[in-house]
Amino acid sequence: MIKLVYCITKKPGLTDEEFFDYWEKIHGPIGARIPHLRKLVQSHRIPISGDSRLPDFDGMAELWFDDMDGLLAARESEEWTISSEDEANFIDPSRVAYFISQERVILQQNSEPGTDI
Repeated sequence: MIKLVYCITKKPGLTDEEFFDYWEKIHGPIGARIPHLRKLVQSHRIPISGDSRLPDFDGMAELWFDDMDGLLAARESEEWTISSEDEANFIDPSRVAYFISQERVILQQNSEPGTDI
């Protein structure tokens, strides 16, 4: 599996609630229509009381593809273009990190019933 990862920051002027709501309910379904996409995961930043380190990003999106050919084909699609254009509605384009990866699992413990790993 090939995973494309975006670390994103909310557009100036948006509250956390506006940002996370738009990302999940509006942008998420747009991105889910990208062809060849096998899995789409949004990781939303959560506050940690008393944490001395401020987060570098507000969230992370993971787009999973079977292989590099699937990713490259997805990038050529109209759905990819629509999704990319929609990012202007909620993402600060000057505060985005991006990379393509293959996972190397170092540890995976069994989960408790009713939980996800």
